Amino acid sequence: MTSSATTAAENRSRQGVLLGLAAYTIWGSFPIFFKALTGAAPLEIVCHRIFWSAVFLSLLVLLRGRLGAIRRTFADRTLLLTLCGSTLLIACNWLVFIYAVQVGEVLQSSLGYFITPLLSVLLGFLFLGERLSRWQQLSVLLALVGVISLTVQYGRLPWIALVLAASFGLYGLLRKIAEVDALIGLTVETLLLAPFALGFILYLLGRHQAGFLGGSLRLDLLLPLSGVVTAIPLLCFIGAARRLRLATIGFLQYITPSLHFLLAVGLYREPFNLAELASFLFIWAGLGVYSGEALWKSRSRGAAD
Repeated sequence: MTSSATTAAENRSRQGVLLGLAAYTIWGSFPIFFKALTGAAPLEIVCHRIFWSAVFLSLLVLLRGRLGAIRRTFADRTLLLTLCGSTLLIACNWLVFIYAVQVGEVLQSSLGYFITPLLSVLLGFLFLGERLSRWQQLSVLLALVGVISLTVQYGRLPWIALVLAASFGLYGLLRKIAEVDALIGLTVETLLLAPFALGFILYLLGRHQAGFLGGSLRLDLLLPLSGVVTAIPLLCFIGAARRLRLATIGFLQYITPSLHFLLAVGLYREPFNLAELASFLFIWAGLGVYSGEALWKSRSRGAAD
């Protein structure tokens, strides 16, 4: 690889890391935002997220003069089918996450997003031919022990965590292989569901069952804002996914559940015992091993140059 090609690859990787950090930090603070939407049902909130995201993203596409790219994406049947799949996955993820926040299961959402990196590594191995070093394998094993231990601590199937992990892990895989840029792909995803979302919002309004325009200024302001709050980190994530290996994406994903964990235990005072703490320590040890090896490799390449 030439020097210019190496520099371009490093710049692309650096951009991917920055985009990933932004996405996962914003997602990590989501429980605070969606706790503020108490008074609206989870499905109503998801519909507002979809509809207002579609409005916001469509305006961005229009301002950038990229309507032609939207038309070409809808005309590409293979690509459109892939985006239909990713659309259903991300909508499922949104709904289950909002439900978890509203019923006081932020800690289980944290577990779900701790499982997601393991699934990302597995999907990268199965479908994209990505390989892990021995240290990376050790990090995954440590995290896996922690996740299994946490599952045992719950004493029941943690369905919220499992659905969150499966839906977002598969979403990341589909967006990795979809040959469409972040803005266009995400706009098409939201446009696919926007008519259904708007229909449900109007249905609730007609039956006087909506939180929106129901007398709460807080909901009237925050529900439309949920579209912008939703779109920005997703754009960052998709941009990162197209620049980085799934294994690296998996590593960065620990940011979101760590923040959820801190909010669940520190702010919302959800039940958490010493055995569960030990399980989380295994997960964080895995993160430490992964991070240490990545840092060592980075310094080794710098010394070689």
